Amino acid sequence: MREFIYFSKKARTSGAFKELMSAGRLDIACHVIIMTFFVSNAIRKNVKLHLFFYGPPDPPKHLEIMNPEIISKKDISGLIKRMLYKYKKNKKNEALPGCWIEKKSFQGFVEELSEQDRNIYLLDPKGEDIRKVEIDKNSVFIFGDHEGIPKQELRRIKNKVKKISIGNIAYFSSQVIAIVQNELDRRGID
Repeated sequence: MREFIYFSKKARTSGAFKELMSAGRLDIACHVIIMTFFVSNAIRKNVKLHLFFYGPPDPPKHLEIMNPEIISKKDISGLIKRMLYKYKKNKKNEALPGCWIEKKSFQGFVEELSEQDRNIYLLDPKGEDIRKVEIDKNSVFIFGDHEGIPKQELRRIKNKVKKISIGNIAYFSSQVIAIVQNELDRRGID
């Protein structure tokens, strides 16, 4: 199964928001969800997406989406809002079918993956070209929003990740997902 981790320093950690742009750029997270799961006339079933939100009022929040049943491209923001509202303290809560929310740190989650001997790739312009990297079917790909992942977070995980690049052009976060998905599709990696 393909796994992606998206990090946002400012994305709201409460469902109490009215518009996406003023909610820590949740519009970017919406586009990431669309590009993770949607292909023409279908939804990908071989993907798990982890969203780490570090904005106010109660960071961090870890939203996990896998094989969502009810996603409609028209209501991705509603999905995020419902997930944030269904957060329960000290519990990983299934907010909707295939959608969970909990309070968990980005660093702690990456450490858990590392302990499972997962191949963890950090998308970075200075990394090795993705087309030259051997990737297995249980790999995890990390990327950030338009501001990237804060340096202090990167320092905490630097020994657990391998930096890879999709090229010299700076792409939108949602485009990064599409490019990595395409590379995995071409290689036949589920």
